[in-house]
This record gives sequence, C-alpha cells and structure tokens, in this order.
Amino acid sequence: MKKFLLPLLFLAVAATGCKKSMESCDTVMTMAPAEEVTKLEKYLSDNSIEATKDNRGFYYIIADSGKGSRPTICSTVTVNYSGRLTTGSLFDEASDISFNLGQLITGWQEGIPLIAKGGRILLYLPPGLAYGSQANGSIPANSILTFDISLTDVK
Repeated sequence: MKKFLLPLLFLAVAATGCKKSMESCDTVMTMAPAEEVTKLEKYLSDNSIEATKDNRGFYYIIADSGKGSRPTICSTVTVNYSGRLTTGSLFDEASDISFNLGQLITGWQEGIPLIAKGGRILLYLPPGLAYGSQANGSIPANSILTFDISLTDVK
C-alpha cells in the first residue's frame, strides 16, 4: 500500500499545480489610477490621437489584428517593438525578441492579447501599467509610455 501512496501524492500535487497554472493564464485586470488615465487622455487629446480606451485605463490602436489565436498571459511572444516617451524620445527598441508575456509590464500583458500573430498594436500606457513611480534607465518616474508592437509569433 505504501508503494502506491507516494505516486498518488505526486499525481495529486501535479494535478493541483496544473490547475493553478491554468487559472493564472486568465486575463490580467489591473486598473490604472484615475488621475493617470486623465493625464493620458490629455496627452492623446493634445496630440489629436484617436485611440480606443480599454476599461483598465490604457488606450490602443490596432493597426492589424493578425490571424489565428491570441496569446494569453502564459504565452511566449516574439515581437518587434519600439518604445517612446511622450516627448517622442525613443527609449527602447528590438526586433525578433521573445518574452514570456507574464514577465512583462502590465500594459503589455493587457494589450498584446488584443491581437493575434501577425498583428500590430500601438499602446498608450499610463505609469501604473508601465514602470510607475520608479525610474527605469532613460525612462523617468511616472512616465506615460507609447509602444508600437508587432506580434510575429505566439507559443
């Protein structure tokens, strides 16, 4: 009987782990603070940018929706992207780079699943969905960020 107890325990733990893993692939629902959304809306208005508001507090423009399945928070995504400050200053860019979506800033976790492989999205993120009150390299604290992201692969 003891021979079967250890494998049974292992299966129970493995099954529980799989269930938790699957549950953690749900949509991210982090909300940006209202005052940050107001500042983002002013930036968009001042620059005549017509973007769609997501109820979590970011704005986006889908340039191409792509085809096929969309990534989840548990997906590995391969992207080409550029990131800019509201001044237009480029702070980062890369081509053909892969990430686990769940390890990226919240705005990417929420925005990239809006498109499928081959798609392209422009994200306008308030600080609370980006780097918040922490400076990060050439990104000042409390920065609104814009990203142009092309999703080239989803795994």
